[in-house]
Parts: sequence; C-alpha cells; structure tokens
Amino acid sequence: MTPTSENCAFHLAALMTMLTFVLLQGAQAGVVVDFNHAERCKDSLYMGTPPRGYLSNSFKKICQRYEDQPRYVTLYDSQDHIPIYSAYTFKKSDGEKKVDFPWMFEPQLASEKSSSNMEPFPQSAGMHMNFEDTQAVLDDYANVVQYERGQLNPDEHQADPLDKAATYSLTNVVPQIREFNLGPWAEHQDIIRQRLNNYCRGKAFVVTGVTTSGHTIRRSNLNRLAVPEYMWSAYCCTEFDQNAPYFVRYKFPVFGAYGLNDRVNNHMVEVPLKNLEKFLKGRMNVDQNFQIFYNDCGPNN
Repeated sequence: MTPTSENCAFHLAALMTMLTFVLLQGAQAGVVVDFNHAERCKDSLYMGTPPRGYLSNSFKKICQRYEDQPRYVTLYDSQDHIPIYSAYTFKKSDGEKKVDFPWMFEPQLASEKSSSNMEPFPQSAGMHMNFEDTQAVLDDYANVVQYERGQLNPDEHQADPLDKAATYSLTNVVPQIREFNLGPWAEHQDIIRQRLNNYCRGKAFVVTGVTTSGHTIRRSNLNRLAVPEYMWSAYCCTEFDQNAPYFVRYKFPVFGAYGLNDRVNNHMVEVPLKNLEKFLKGRMNVDQNFQIFYNDCGPNN
C-alpha cells in the first residue's frame, strides 16, 4: 500500500515530537555537551559563548542548576576536583554574605542518570564515597586549616536568595590560601561589586578562573584537590556610565585581574583583557586563540 501524504505528515510530526522531547531532556542536564541553550546556562555567557582555547578534552561542562533553574556555568576538572572557571551574570547586591546555606555537590558528575540539580551533601559522610571520585567532598576541606573555600562565582555578586544559594556548590570552589582569600581576593571581589553596581548600566558578565602548578591537597594518601597557583577574573559590561570618572571609565567595557594564591606577594593586579589573556597563555594548557569573552567583549555587530 502506498503511503498517503497524510500518513507521511503524521509520522513526521511524531518524529519531530520525539526529537523535541529528547532535546528538551538533554537541555535539562547539569553536565552538558555545550551551553547552546537557555536551559543549559547560555544566558550566563556574553553572547552565549564560553571562553575558548582550552586544550583538555577531559573537563566537564556544568550548567549549574538549582531549584530547576539554570544559574551559571562551570568548566570542571573531575580529575583534580576543582573548577577551571565559573562564568556568571553579576547582580547588583549589597555585598552581604549568606552563611546559612548547605554545601552542595553535582550529582551528574557521578552518574548521568542522576538529578540535573545540585543537591546538598548527604548527612552521612559514608555516602560521599559514591561520588568522591569525580568531585570534591566536604572531607577534602575538613583538616586543611591553611585553606579556605574560595568561590569563583561569589555569593556577594548575587542578589536573589536562590542565586546566592547556588554559589555554595563545591564544584564552584577552589582551595585558597587563607591570607589571600580573606585579604586581597575578598577586597578585589568587593571592588568589582561596587564598580559594577555603580557604573554598569546593562548586564555584566563575569568569568573567574584558576591556573595550577601541580600542588595538591592530599587525603588518605591520595591527591584530592589541585591548589590554584593564580586566581584570575574578568568582567564585560558593554552598557556603562559614559560620564564616570576617567579612573573608572577606562576599565569599561572590559577589564581583568590576577593574583598569586599565596601568603605573601598576593596582591591583585588589574590589567586590560589582552594583558590578562597573554599572562594566562603562559600558565595554562590553552592554544593561541584563547579568548575569555566573545569578540573581546566588543559591540554586537
């Protein structure tokens, strides 16, 4: 029997429905292939484009989801158990830090079939063994008094309580030397918060990341966490106050900074984006096309 045009149309519609369902299911994933969809955190990236030029294929792309909403992007090293960078949109805030949120983990790093939302760590530390091969767990930070948990997407750069809660995932945290974390790093994050609060008139995109040099935190005779050598960060805000004082205005639409994660010589150095990228190329496994923001945060043409 020759298929009628109606039958063909019916089967085509059914096929499209199935494909849409599959695509939407994929769009809900916490660990993703790309960020090319709003449900996969595309809106956390300037022009929907992540930093380019990383040479490792082993890093995991995470759309950090909390309470069924995409919150920000993380490129995660599941071997060294630290984020390589987190990318987020800055929200004007008062800088208050919320300390009553539980620390969370990313279920899909352990199993693709798990929830796409970050979840609080189970009360039983024994349960952590189920996913500690792929990510940091609370015990990794338990007996390392010289280190603090440094957020790449900081609580203080978010305003909505759920956005703030979502920053408390260990997949958004690296071990920072205590003196650096509480001193130059905290001061820099507050400087950027005030600058973007006061002078950014549109949406501000931020990418914050690390370089490593082989130092690790060990637990039970195993290397558990890579310790960053340098911390770096850059923001992009194309709509800003053109009447801002020159000492502020020249740091728009885009600027960067880096600092040594150490007890001494750890001040943050603010630099133009190209200078930051040149600095990082010599310290990370990236190619010569390494770029933090699409078109260097240039205008949309």
